[in-house]
Amino acid sequence: MKIENWNIQEMTGYEPKTTFYQDFSIADKFGAEAIKETFDRAFKEWKHDCEYLTELVMVLNWKCWRWDEENQPISRLYAMLFQQAYDYALDNLKGEELTYFIRTTD
Repeated sequence: MKIENWNIQEMTGYEPKTTFYQDFSIADKFGAEAIKETFDRAFKEWKHDCEYLTELVMVLNWKCWRWDEENQPISRLYAMLFQQAYDYALDNLKGEELTYFIRTTD
């Protein structure tokens, strides 16, 4: 199985800290249920880690746009998951963590 490369470092200079992009790329091959399960696991495990939560939000946003023209239902699923994680971050991160989140995702 070929796993899609996340070229964010080449495009923005951001160096990924997790395997979230690869994890979701594998889930993409198995459909919406696998994507949702991957999100549930990652979000539950990492929502209290500012850097990992930030990267999760970035990956979900990237995947939403990646699927926008090719598969609207998957794109909408990623958009919904993005909004859930994004809202959680804005509601729960404070101080320097919130500043990191906003700067990194901007």
